[in-house]
Amino acid sequence: MPLIPSFEPHSQSVTSKLNWLRAGVLGANDGLVSTAGLVMGVAGATANRHTLFISGMAGMLAGALSMAVGEYVSVSTQRDTERALIELETRELEDDPDGELLELAEIYKSKGLTHDVAHHVATELTARDALAAHLDVELGIDPDDLTNPWHAGIASFFAFLVGAAIPLAAILLSPSNLRVAITTVAVLIGMGLTGFVSAQLGGAKRLPAVVRNLVGGTLVMIITYSVGTVIGGAGIG
Repeated sequence: MPLIPSFEPHSQSVTSKLNWLRAGVLGANDGLVSTAGLVMGVAGATANRHTLFISGMAGMLAGALSMAVGEYVSVSTQRDTERALIELETRELEDDPDGELLELAEIYKSKGLTHDVAHHVATELTARDALAAHLDVELGIDPDDLTNPWHAGIASFFAFLVGAAIPLAAILLSPSNLRVAITTVAVLIGMGLTGFVSAQLGGAKRLPAVVRNLVGGTLVMIITYSVGTVIGGAGIG
């Protein structure tokens, strides 16, 4: 009896959930970096806590909204593309079902199956759900698990807020003489954690990811603090 390839029934859903989680981690990382850069730059120019609070809150909210809108637009475009491809594949199946069956069999032959087995697999999958079979093999799309722009936008918004809250809280709650040092340590701990988690989710090496995050975050804080110090010392504005 010909062997029919088995498919993990929830593999697409698991992948989707991992992608959302990875996007959330990256959103938190963006919140950390951008807000840390902002408050460190302002701290280099002034020690006024009220000014730090206003600039930090404005940056945190603007960044979170920007992330949410950008993610919503991006995922909406992806979803529109997926829907257009589904409509196209549906029309092709209606107009030429035999040709689509042969196309599906040829795809399986290109993956290494013999002619008879490939045709048997294509026939079985077509009988079960022709559209789903073609979308999966040709395009990697699950029609029941399309990307959701609202989920993406909301997740990005809150992930950014979580990341941004770390440098903002650190710089506002620390004593003036330790403000920069405590904020730097808090941000680096947060960035090390997001680097570790993102590497873990992606199955990549953890140490390089953590080091990249730490180096990048350190450079951002050094540069912005230095610029703020120069501008504050020059009395610009």
